[in-house]
Amino acid sequence: MNLEHGLSDLTGLEQARSVLARLGGRVRFQVLGRDEVVDLVLVALLADGHVLLEDYPGSGKTTLAKALGESILADAAGELPPFRRIQFTPDLLPSDITGVSVFEPQSGDFHFRPGPLFAHVVLADEINRTSPKVQAAMLEAMAEKQVTVDNVTRALDSLFFVIATQNPRDVAGTYPLPLPQLDRFLFKIRMDHISREAELAVLATRLDRRSEPDPAALPAVARHELLEARDEVERRVHVAEAVNHCLVDLARAVRAHPQVVQGVSTRSLVLLVPALKASAVLRGRDFVSSEDVAWLAPHVFGHRLELGPGAPPAAEVVRECMAGPLEWLSRATLRPGF
Repeated sequence: MNLEHGLSDLTGLEQARSVLARLGGRVRFQVLGRDEVVDLVLVALLADGHVLLEDYPGSGKTTLAKALGESILADAAGELPPFRRIQFTPDLLPSDITGVSVFEPQSGDFHFRPGPLFAHVVLADEINRTSPKVQAAMLEAMAEKQVTVDNVTRALDSLFFVIATQNPRDVAGTYPLPLPQLDRFLFKIRMDHISREAELAVLATRLDRRSEPDPAALPAVARHELLEARDEVERRVHVAEAVNHCLVDLARAVRAHPQVVQGVSTRSLVLLVPALKASAVLRGRDFVSSEDVAWLAPHVFGHRLELGPGAPPAAEVVRECMAGPLEWLSRATLRPGF
């Protein structure tokens, strides 16, 4: 099948685009100068992944996560809160984030009180400041969408989405995330300082952005709409066989790079495919192209690499290795049979 087989039967995908547009509109109302970061977060949310932000204090991470969470409406009264923030510290315990069983004398029973992980969007602030034991509890939640308290496993919401942060400069008193923990994040995104024009806009609209977005101009998204959009993207966006070849060749090129000590896993390729599909929908297509691979591969592969001394940044290594596979993909998709 030719990669560019044309847009057809897009009713479900257009609904998914509507979900992305509404979420993006509300988040950008609160977060200025971060358009690419917002797009990457939306792609991760639609691909059922998690995001690690490497940022500076005051860069807008809390505002971004809160705006995203409050843009998602519960399907019924009494459901989970849309957004919770966890400030990680060295003295934090696993039960502080997962929840705890509390004895109630009136009934004579233990009742579970859920922790802040029971929410749609969770901001894990300064995740590398907490102990490995708490990081392990986060690992289970992110990987399995469940927590275990007192030998009882409790499921998290299907929409469970983590935005974690760490400071790139402040290393005192931190516990670096091990590779298995890093591997649970779909993207690692570096948030540099915004442009001069964006900073001026932040100051000029400071009071306006304190108010809630106008529901008529910037409607929110229901939880079930987002879950349905995930299903539509998975079912309807086409991934050509040539794209799979490109991804495998890219992974093998990264592993063979002389300055790479440990390359990317097969699991990272599996996680990348839904993200590529979400990227295609965001860009108005029902098929994955080389444009999606070039945009997302550095964010997916970079934090999974272990580099040798004197190596360039991981993103540069990935981009260097992409040149050949992307060129082959561009030629291959012009021929029938792919």
